[in-house]
Amino acid sequence: MKGTVVLPPDGLSEGEVINRILAGEKQLFEWIVRRYNQRLFRIGMSLLKDETEVEDAMQATYVKAYEHLRQFERRSSAGTWLVRILLNECLAQRKRRQKLQTHHNTEEMETKPAIHTPSNILLNKELGKVLENALAQLPEKYRVVFVLREIEEMSTRETGDALGIEEPNVKVRLNRAKTMLRDNLNGYFKETAYPFHLTRCDLMVERVFRGIASLP
Repeated sequence: MKGTVVLPPDGLSEGEVINRILAGEKQLFEWIVRRYNQRLFRIGMSLLKDETEVEDAMQATYVKAYEHLRQFERRSSAGTWLVRILLNECLAQRKRRQKLQTHHNTEEMETKPAIHTPSNILLNKELGKVLENALAQLPEKYRVVFVLREIEEMSTRETGDALGIEEPNVKVRLNRAKTMLRDNLNGYFKETAYPFHLTRCDLMVERVFRGIASLP
């Protein structure tokens, strides 16, 4: 499976691919995983800021989606449905982290923002990291909306559905996020922030299929 990409049969929509999966073509779920890996990783990073925790949340998201695929009502896209599951997984992951940190008296590690001086930024040769650092400074409710709308190009309605807020609130948060980011960075986010490259995509597919191997 590693290094390969499963494409949907010619002419089939996402909904038809889901029907084929439900009919027993389990291997087609790889296409769902690969299609949404980048989106889920970016959104997860906007919440957890830790790659290992995000990948754990992604795996749990895909396994739960596969397990409950028959319950997917298709009122929204599969991508929006996966985002909602991921958000719940990230919140659960963060609660577990907070409990652990409380136990070890390290709450400051969770709440203290990273400080990025001009010299730090100049020394960082990876533009993606500079952009991620800029995103990390935004309050979470603005950061998540920015990632969904501007990086993942989800519609205002899809974003509102995923987050459980009204469309006007999505617009307000997005505008606020933009004003809080430096103008000279805005054009670079889509191509460079939170990349999820092919090797990592392969590994996520393997993890997900290990997770669903015992499911009917």
